[in-house]
Amino acid sequence: MTHMTTLDGSPVSRFAFGTMQFGAGADATDSRAMFDACRAAGINHFDTAYVYTGGASETLLGQMIEDDRDALLIATKYGSVGGAGRANMTQQFDISCGRLGLDGVDLLYLHMFDPDTDLRETMEGFAALKQAGRIRYVGLSNFAAWQVMKAVRVAAEFDLTIDILQPMYNLVKRQAEVEILPMCADQGIAIAPYSPLGGGLLTGKYARGDSGRLNVNDMYRSRYRQDWMHTTAADLGALARETGTDPATLAVAWVAAHPSRPMPIVSGRTAEQLRPSLDALEFDMTDALYQRMCALSPTPSPATDRSEETA
Repeated sequence: MTHMTTLDGSPVSRFAFGTMQFGAGADATDSRAMFDACRAAGINHFDTAYVYTGGASETLLGQMIEDDRDALLIATKYGSVGGAGRANMTQQFDISCGRLGLDGVDLLYLHMFDPDTDLRETMEGFAALKQAGRIRYVGLSNFAAWQVMKAVRVAAEFDLTIDILQPMYNLVKRQAEVEILPMCADQGIAIAPYSPLGGGLLTGKYARGDSGRLNVNDMYRSRYRQDWMHTTAADLGALARETGTDPATLAVAWVAAHPSRPMPIVSGRTAEQLRPSLDALEFDMTDALYQRMCALSPTPSPATDRSEETA
C-alpha cells in the first residue's frame, strides 16, 4: 500500500475531509469550523476539486491552509469537465493552484475516466507535473478496476505509479468490494472512498423527515432510490440505538474497517453535523459488529459470478 505523507513527513491521517460543501452548503464560517474540527481530530488530508462550488471550495481551503501547509496533504482533481487531455490538465491545474494559493499540490486526481483521451497523453501530463515538483502523488477517481489496471500499465511507461483511488463506497453501495478494493490491496494502491454516509441516507435524517441532497439532487435521488437501501438505513438506525452510537459513526467506521484499510472521506455542512463522522476515528469496531453491519445489505456477487465460491 502506498504510504502517503505530508510535506513534513507526517503519515497521512486515517480519514480525509472532503470540501465539496465549502462555499455552497457551508458558508465561510461553517467551513472554517469544520476545518478546525478536523485538525483537532488529527485529520491532515483535505480533498477538493476544480469543479467544486464554482471554485469556492478551493479558494476557501486555500485560505485555511496558509499557516500549516507542510503539515497537510492537499488533494484536488481535474477532468470532470473538459476531458483528461493534457491541455485541460494544465489549464485546470493552474487555476486550482491559483485558488489554493499554492505552486502545486500533494495529490492530483483525474476526476473520471475519459474514453476519448489516450491514457498516454494523461500519464505524460502527470509525469511532467511530478518531475517539475508540482505534485507528489497521482490519483484516479470513479474508475472501474479494468480502467485502473490499464492506467497502471500506461503509467509505468513514464516511470509513474498510481498511488491512490477514490471510489464510491458505503453500506448500500458495495460494488467496490467485488474488484476495486481487492485490486487496490493487491497493487498497493491507497483507497480514499467517498460518500461513506450515502448522501446522508445512512444518518437516518430522511427517515426523520429532514431535507438533504436526496430531496433536491436528481443524481443522489436516483443513486439511492431503491427501497431496500432505505430499509438498510432504518436497520442501521436501530443498531445504532441498540449500541448507543450515532448511525453516522457506525457507517463511517464500517467503511474504515474493511480489510483493505480504506481512508473514508468525511464531510458535512456544519461542525455539529460532522462530529459523528469524526467520532468514528475512535470507535471500536469489533469483528462481530462489523459482520452484523455487513448483514444489513446485500453482499455483491464475486467478479466471476460463481456464488458457490463464497459459500
